Amino acid sequence: MLIVRAMGGLGNQLQQYALYRKLEQIGKDVRLDISWFRNDALQAAMAAGRELELDYLKPLPYRVASEEEIRAVLGRLWEEPEGIGSKIRRKLRPALSPSFEESGMYHEQIFGMEHKYLVGYWACEKYYADIMDTLRAEITFPRNRDEILQEKNDAVSRQMEAEMSVSVHIRRGDYLDDINRALFGGICTETYYETAIGYIRERFPNVRFYLFSDDIPYVRERYRGKEYRIVDWNHGKDSFYDMMLMSRCKHNICANSTFSFWGARLNPHTDKVMIRPSIHKNTQVCVPEQMQKLWAGWVLVTPDGMPV
Repeated sequence: MLIVRAMGGLGNQLQQYALYRKLEQIGKDVRLDISWFRNDALQAAMAAGRELELDYLKPLPYRVASEEEIRAVLGRLWEEPEGIGSKIRRKLRPALSPSFEESGMYHEQIFGMEHKYLVGYWACEKYYADIMDTLRAEITFPRNRDEILQEKNDAVSRQMEAEMSVSVHIRRGDYLDDINRALFGGICTETYYETAIGYIRERFPNVRFYLFSDDIPYVRERYRGKEYRIVDWNHGKDSFYDMMLMSRCKHNICANSTFSFWGARLNPHTDKVMIRPSIHKNTQVCVPEQMQKLWAGWVLVTPDGMPV
């Protein structure tokens, strides 16, 4: 059995679910461990409380790992202390460790593993690009309980379908905090967005840009004109409807955020343009040939506005 640990926000959860489904489709016996969402200490280490937002969506076909199954694979629950002997064995002979933790952008070897507990975010497109049609069919959004908001989202969806619509995700809020700035800041610069928007304008006439952000005052000040429309009404537990609306656009400009990656991935248009930053975190180094291979079909732009 393989167990995939679920953690983080909705974008990360969808990536862990996508890897789960990929492993399942190649014949693995696999489970999803959702215990992270019941542990306040583990969530505090991420600097933001999270809920299992997978369950906000229409029911997804995944099997939850029981405590007994986790212990059978890992030898303990993840949050329980690891024994000294186990730590030594893991460091000396990592291949024999019951767990595997993501340390790079892509780990092809996980598809050949058995009896492992997998920990990571699995953002790389290559992990599940070949099952995206299946994922798009499964990952769907429920009707909003607030009929006014439902009608507003429906109206905007129709408008997006009727025009050359492009989603633009600008994430600032928590990325400006000291705890996150060093890791995620300075990547999606104004120059990045200028290049991405210019790339779209050069290729498509009469474009309408739909702006999604956690810093609406900044967006209102920075982006003015009839070609821009700001989406600012899906809040709190309704925020995931922004992902739905991103997916309704013809093309997508993403932040270094898995939330907008999934807005683009769920976009069903076969001729779509998906633009993302060349790196996700400041600890990464962009190797153009590698990124183009691992993120096939995406347009990559550096923080200083250079296409990769």
